[in-house]
Amino acid sequence: MSKNHIPQQQINQSRILVAGDMMLDRYWFGDVERISPEAPVPVVQIKRSDERLGGAANVARNAAALGAQVGMLGVVGDDEPGRTLEALLSASHVQPYLHRDPSVNTTIKLRVVAHQQQLLRVDFENAPGHEVLAAVQDRFLALVKEYKVLVLSDYGKGGLAHVGRMVEAGRAAGCLVLVDPKGDDYSRYRGATLITPNRAEMRHVVGAWKTESDLTIRAQNLRRELHLEALLLTRSEEGMTLYTEAEVLHVSAQAREVYDVSGAGDTVIATLATMLGAGVPLKEAVQHANRAGSIVVGKLGTAVVTYPELFGTPV
Repeated sequence: MSKNHIPQQQINQSRILVAGDMMLDRYWFGDVERISPEAPVPVVQIKRSDERLGGAANVARNAAALGAQVGMLGVVGDDEPGRTLEALLSASHVQPYLHRDPSVNTTIKLRVVAHQQQLLRVDFENAPGHEVLAAVQDRFLALVKEYKVLVLSDYGKGGLAHVGRMVEAGRAAGCLVLVDPKGDDYSRYRGATLITPNRAEMRHVVGAWKTESDLTIRAQNLRRELHLEALLLTRSEEGMTLYTEAEVLHVSAQAREVYDVSGAGDTVIATLATMLGAGVPLKEAVQHANRAGSIVVGKLGTAVVTYPELFGTPV
């Protein structure tokens, strides 16, 4: 049993609304036994397929897997992948609040995998229109009052065009607002409780750092400029670093065999949101999120960490 064991009943009280760019992760698994005579590429004979929640929907799925009460707000196309996404959310015990837009295609990331190696990824996507986003914003304002924690998962697909207003509304409703950021304009996230950039995203915004103290100065300047309570930098094999006004806390990565890093950031922010929503202090919540991230990279594709996996104890 983990020394920082959080009772399942306490986690069940966590209420999280996730908003952002949802996608359907499709996997085609097969074997390669020859090269195509038409071009120098492998011929994959597909043996089975799998469909999983991706993007912001994977954040929602991860929080629900730990036992939180989760709602998912976003835009999908009026198409088969959109209906599949909704069914997968319901099956994952996530309450779907989906707006169907006939003018867009539900975002799909199709991965072709052979011999446990990804050979190809094919993306299908287009951004939702202004009218649809306005309708989602109205739904958001009605929903946000019912939740303790708001997670804004930005994948740069257009679903969070009004993210600044969503941050303001979330804080006004008394929510903790956690943002998984994208792009180089972080002013859109001003006033959030916490953001969770990875190393590449951070470098894109504050420039390259030469030393740890240089990084600390840049991170703290960014945090203060955006009026954030905290900034959590995820650093892959280097673990993660939490920057607050009071301190800089570094949490080392837990040594595990890395199988697939896709979706690890989703697991981290979902675990963080779940713990904070359950009343766990931020520093302890970061420790749990770090452990969850180290577990999920040992799994293929977008995956979840369950309560027993995280705490090493039966439910």
